[in-house]
Amino acid sequence: MNSYKLLTPGPLTTTRTVKEEMLFDRCTWDDEYKSITQKIRSQLLDLAGAEASQYTAVLMQGSGTFAVESVMTSAISDKDKVLIVSNGAYGERIIQMAEYIGLHYAAYRTGYDEHPKEEELRSILNEDQCITHIAMVHCETTTGILNPLDMISGLSREYGKTLIIDAMSSFGGIEIDVAGLGIDYLISSANKCIQGVPGFGFVIASIERLAACQGIARSLSLDLYDQWRGMDKDGKWRYTSPTHVVAAFSKALDELMEEGGVSARFERYRNNNRLLRERMARIGIRAYIAEPVQSPIITTFVFPSDRFSFEQFYAYIKDRGYVIYPGKLTEVDTFRIGNIGEIYEQDIERLCEIIEEYMGVMAQ
Repeated sequence: MNSYKLLTPGPLTTTRTVKEEMLFDRCTWDDEYKSITQKIRSQLLDLAGAEASQYTAVLMQGSGTFAVESVMTSAISDKDKVLIVSNGAYGERIIQMAEYIGLHYAAYRTGYDEHPKEEELRSILNEDQCITHIAMVHCETTTGILNPLDMISGLSREYGKTLIIDAMSSFGGIEIDVAGLGIDYLISSANKCIQGVPGFGFVIASIERLAACQGIARSLSLDLYDQWRGMDKDGKWRYTSPTHVVAAFSKALDELMEEGGVSARFERYRNNNRLLRERMARIGIRAYIAEPVQSPIITTFVFPSDRFSFEQFYAYIKDRGYVIYPGKLTEVDTFRIGNIGEIYEQDIERLCEIIEEYMGVMAQ
């Protein structure tokens, strides 16, 4: 295979030193390995601005979707009802989970390029007194839109609801004050802004809320409560953990701090996104999401013409060292470019040069 860099929202391009951590085989029972798990849990709480007396971090095998489903199946009982806010494919996936699990839920949907509206959410919460939980995706990687976390957390506190935030594509790349916002469950993944590799997700959870979840889970392997109790006991995962991925993630956390923490990484990502949008606009390719609601994580672009072939475009770029993402919209033809991972200004400049070359060739 030819070498290339990933301009995708995860998996993403990792550092050589993160990859090297996976060259050593570790035993799940070994105390040194269990100490890595506990180190990760502590560092995640630090990134979230959460005190260990109030919050805990639970690691869960599988992709980010597994971690989201572990919260949905473990934290919402048959007596509860969840309001799911959706403006993208990942909000829709949470709705699909609710259907599979058999949860009581209400779905609030907006356009994929629109924020949820506070007055409409208030109306739902006022009318439906059965709602006990609110769930929302922070950064919808369907489009790259960044949803209003302050607004949704304010409503959650005001109405006394348990708040579940899918921060899959934002945690570690955007400052999130979990305790200050009153988020009860924040969910993310190893292979996103912390720049590890795929293999597990994690949940930063209110201890008070999680402690009340014993016996709720409808899944053995996704039982978040039992996973927490096991990890708190001795740092061991209940079932075989992705040891190589865990070691790589520990290294990625260290490298995040060496870069200057979340604020420094946010600045790099934001600069990547700003430069990308500016250069693409000059080439004549329009961003789908308006700049005020655009995240620095991933950007969606509209096909520049009816004759545009994404397959040819993709192959041209890949042959020159970069891989991008297809669109995830049905009503508009789009493609997506990720701004995260071990990607810097020179990568964005080079990518845009390649795209400009392609557009020139296609115009001939």
